[in-house]
Amino acid sequence: MKSYKRVLTIAGSDSGGGAGIQADLKTFAALGCYGMSVITALTAQNTQSVSAISSVSADFVVAQLEAVLTDIGTDAVKIGMIHRADIIEAIVETLQGYRVRNIVLDPVMVAKSGDKLLQDEAIESLKRYLLPIATVITPNLPEAAVLTGKNIQNITEMKESVIELAQLTQGYILLKGGHLEGNESVDILYHAQTDQLSTLTSERVHTVNSHGTGCTLSSAIAAGLANGLSVSEAVVAAKEYLTNALKSGAEYTLGSGHGPVHHFFSYWT
Repeated sequence: MKSYKRVLTIAGSDSGGGAGIQADLKTFAALGCYGMSVITALTAQNTQSVSAISSVSADFVVAQLEAVLTDIGTDAVKIGMIHRADIIEAIVETLQGYRVRNIVLDPVMVAKSGDKLLQDEAIESLKRYLLPIATVITPNLPEAAVLTGKNIQNITEMKESVIELAQLTQGYILLKGGHLEGNESVDILYHAQTDQLSTLTSERVHTVNSHGTGCTLSSAIAAGLANGLSVSEAVVAAKEYLTNALKSGAEYTLGSGHGPVHHFFSYWT
């Protein structure tokens, strides 16, 4: 009998379908994995804004986790939006109890529209409990600024910031430089335990259809880990997938704000 490569997303639901668990599940499927989901919050959102957020109780988040882990199991986990501190702590306790590995954390704090997705009191819990257990964290520059307390305006400051972030996690840090200017998008991958730093450069795709890019990238990394790639291999493959999804998505129109990337560019004509 064949076995699926299993990937679990723990994140919020995007009613517009471009980000959150919807983007995660599309990415898993596109990259040959079986996707499962634990919903941490419901959002009413579209391509323009987030109009409402309703958190799921910590007990029900744990119930979803246990339902998946006691039966199906998982080869990798992607963690996205977690709205409250008590949910963060419950997730960490459960993942550690089941000895879950290959954890990719996208520390979602603000939506593409600028709407806040993380309560202030949850930031400390994120730093204290969740970052230390992650295999890879994938902050963008504004998220890294919140975690370090310092604004990041160039590549030199990005390299300095990943070393500071390494004090919060034993895993890899992929600091995404998409908010900088230029024709290329530069990311920094750093591993504190080996002091290995890599500069990853990719073509910058100019498009308004960039909703869900962070979710898609972190999910693609998780899928790569589930498929047996190393962290560095998974990151490189995920960046290539996202670039192609952005290019293909730029050819479409959806809504009147930030449209989605095209997760299934390999299958649609």
